[in-house]
Amino acid sequence: MVVTLQTIADAVGVSRSTVSNAYSRPDQLSAEVREKILETARRLGYPGPDPVARSLRRGRVGAIGVLFTSALSYAFTDPYAVQFLRGLSEAAEQHDNALLLLPLSAEDDEAAANAIRNAAVDAFCIYCLPDWPRSLAAIRARGLPLVRCELSDDNEPNTAYVGIDEAAAARLAGEHVIRLGHRRIAVIAELFETERQTRPVVIESPDDIPYYVTRERLRGYQDAVRAAGIAWSDVIAVNAAHNSRESGAAAAACVLDSAQRPMAILVASDILALGVLDALAARGLRPGRDVSVVGFDDIPDAATAGLTTIRQPAIERGRIAGTLLLDPAAHPERRIVLPTELVVRTSTGPSFIGSN
Repeated sequence: MVVTLQTIADAVGVSRSTVSNAYSRPDQLSAEVREKILETARRLGYPGPDPVARSLRRGRVGAIGVLFTSALSYAFTDPYAVQFLRGLSEAAEQHDNALLLLPLSAEDDEAAANAIRNAAVDAFCIYCLPDWPRSLAAIRARGLPLVRCELSDDNEPNTAYVGIDEAAAARLAGEHVIRLGHRRIAVIAELFETERQTRPVVIESPDDIPYYVTRERLRGYQDAVRAAGIAWSDVIAVNAAHNSRESGAAAAACVLDSAQRPMAILVASDILALGVLDALAARGLRPGRDVSVVGFDDIPDAATAGLTTIRQPAIERGRIAGTLLLDPAAHPERRIVLPTELVVRTSTGPSFIGSN
C-alpha cells in the first residue's frame, strides 16, 4: 500500500491539510497533535513529503547553479576555483542557500543547454562557459537571476557581473618581462579545452580562442609585446592539455627543449606555472636567471614557490557573486570590476647576456 498524506489523515482522524502542516507549518498545530501525526506516519512507513514537490509548491529550491565546462573534480582540485567557491558558499550560507555544481560538456553545446534547462536551481552563476548560443539561450529562457564572472559580447545591460580586467592584468605581466629585457617569449595556456593535446599552436588572433578568460589574457600579452615592437607571430604559444601542474610541465618541455629556448614564459594560470617551474628544475635551469616565469591568480602555493604572478581576489569575487544574486540591494552597482596586482618574486629577473 502506498502511504500518502490522506492515509495518515484518515488514520489520525484529521484533515489532509492538518497532516501537511505537521511537516511544513508546525507552528499551526499543538505539540500533542503534531506528535500524534508524526508517530502515525512512522508506524505506517511514510518518509515525509517529496522535497522536490515541496520546493515546487514554494517556488524556491534554495540552490545556486554554478556553471563551468570542466570535470567535476576541477571544482575541488583547482586552487583558484576552490577559493572562488569558498567565497560563493559563504554568501549562500548567509541566505540559507546551497550550491549545485553543474559541470557542462566542453564539446557539446546542446547537452550543456539541456543540463541548464533541467537544473533545479533558483539562480545561475556562470564561472566558465564558452560563447555557446544554445547554452546562453537556455539560461535566458529560464528567466532566473544571473551573475557572470566573465564578460561576452551578448551580455545584457542588466546582467550582474563581477570580475577583473583580464586583458589589463595580463598586460602587466607582459610588460614586466619586457622591462627586464626579455624578447624571446612563450605563452602557455589551456587554449582549447576540447583538444586534450599538449603542442605548440599558431594563434593569429586572441579572437580565435573560445573562452573569455584565456582570450582576454592572450589579448593582454599581445598588447604588451606589440607595444614593445615584438611581432605577435614571434611569440610561441603552447596549448596545455589540462589546467594542471603536470600539463604545465609537459607544455614547458615543448619550448625548453627547443633550439631557441624562450627568455620568458607567460603562463595563464598559477597551477600551470608551477608545472613550468618543475620542468625548469628537472633541466637544471634557474627561474628568474635562465628563464623568467610569470603566472596568474596568486594561489597559496605561488608564494612558497617564489612565483611572480598576477594577484586577483578569488574569495572576495565569489562572495560578491553570491551577494549579487541573493542580496542585490547590497550592491546597487551591477557590474563590479575588482583590482589586480603584479606580485614580483624570484621567478623573474633581468636578462643576462649569454644566458638566454
